Amino acid sequence: MALTRSFKETVQARVQRDPEFRAALLSDGVEALLNGDLETGKTILRDYINATVGFDRLGEATHVPPKSLMRMFGPSGNPNARNLLSVISYLQRSSGISLHVRPER
Repeated sequence: MALTRSFKETVQARVQRDPEFRAALLSDGVEALLNGDLETGKTILRDYINATVGFDRLGEATHVPPKSLMRMFGPSGNPNARNLLSVISYLQRSSGISLHVRPER
């Protein structure tokens, strides 16, 4: 049986080469949070951050220590609204993606 790349490596490679996938990943992460699925949203955003800006750069931009950000997006992390919204705002600016909320019935 041939060895395959890890899921994280595959996601990171696709994020780097596919702008539509990158935008969809950010959108899906935020949408999961808005739908109350904190665990999925944090996981998706953690993967997005690792594949794009990285936690060091994100920490500099948001004035939150990188280790705190890593914990915040980890399995037992509990991000506060200020930090979470600051991160989402920076990710939008750094990617050139503008997310909008619209009501659906």
